[in-house]
Amino acid sequence: MPDIASKSHTKGLAQKRRDLSPTTEAAFQSFSQAAFADGALPAKVKQIIAVAVAHVTQCPYCIKGHTRAALRHGASHEELMEAIWVAAEMRAGAAYAHSVLAIEEMEKAAAAMSK
Repeated sequence: MPDIASKSHTKGLAQKRRDLSPTTEAAFQSFSQAAFADGALPAKVKQIIAVAVAHVTQCPYCIKGHTRAALRHGASHEELMEAIWVAAEMRAGAAYAHSVLAIEEMEKAAAAMSK
């Protein structure tokens, strides 16, 4: 699998993306700014959440960008690492929780074979 994080990202490519769909690009940027603005949750907390989510979605650009943003908003290294551990637990927890689906299928197959 190629390392997507090492691919060059240039202002020219970002401009091309804007040129290809300017209305949608502007709407996305506006949505993004609103989503990360201080509200019921402060921007720092939102950025910490974004770092955790980025680890679950495994987006290298998001990991890097939101880590930098969280640090700019005052997040500590410890807060970020704890958020990453929560993300890891949630990802592992989903595999654990969904294991019952495999167990159900194993039980069905065993029951069908015993008939």
